[in-house]
Amino acid sequence: MKNKIVAGNWKMNKTFPEAEELLVAIAEGLDDMTLETDVIICPPFPYLEMAADISEESNFTVGAQNVSYMDKGAYTGEVSAAMLKSAGADTCIVGHSERRAYFKETDEELAKKVNLLLANDIVPIFCVGEQKSERENGETFNVIRRQITQGLFHLKKEEIAQVIIAYEPVWAIGTGLTATPQQAQEVHAFIRQLIEEKYGTETAYNMYILYGGSCNPGNALELFSCTDVDGGLIGGASLKAEDFIAIINAAETCMKND
Repeated sequence: MKNKIVAGNWKMNKTFPEAEELLVAIAEGLDDMTLETDVIICPPFPYLEMAADISEESNFTVGAQNVSYMDKGAYTGEVSAAMLKSAGADTCIVGHSERRAYFKETDEELAKKVNLLLANDIVPIFCVGEQKSERENGETFNVIRRQITQGLFHLKKEEIAQVIIAYEPVWAIGTGLTATPQQAQEVHAFIRQLIEEKYGTETAYNMYILYGGSCNPGNALELFSCTDVDGGLIGGASLKAEDFIAIINAAETCMKND
């Protein structure tokens, strides 16, 4: 049985003192637990090294929220995969819907980001998901297929085996709306089927597919209990230590029940 993964995406929140307080609170909460869940915290860039330092004495690893699709050079304001690695990041979110929408990131750019992360021994958390209008028009599977095909299917089997996929229905991010367990399971199963068709059954089975989209302590257990949901990419609820620990406890409960 695979472990669950719970990753916290802080987005653009917390000052330096607030970030330190939250990291310490999460670390203290995790210290009281015997964990089977893999916990990842993705703070803003300025806090990566601090998070990495605290993680050395705790039960979580550190991820970044974004990376440049360029390797290095005169690109003011960009952050490279090599920089992330040197700051202590082991994972990195790629293609979050906010990046796709607000910063117009393309599938081609995201494929380049994935390549650079893998070349620097960083695990990509590759986000996919449909807009509300796309779901209403019955386009969910077509959107997911395009995003995965164009963003990931250039990879070799041994490369995609290192990728985590996160399904985030755009209409459920920060809205308070949540996909039902049935909706989440349906899309997760579809993603796993796509991986199986391209890379085979073993690769598909071992692929981690996380759910993101207003996941909270009240619905995490039901979502994580779905057959093809391997954990969650948590937004707002990761900004409160108590809520984040509760979600991790839900993941732990799922594994004990299995």
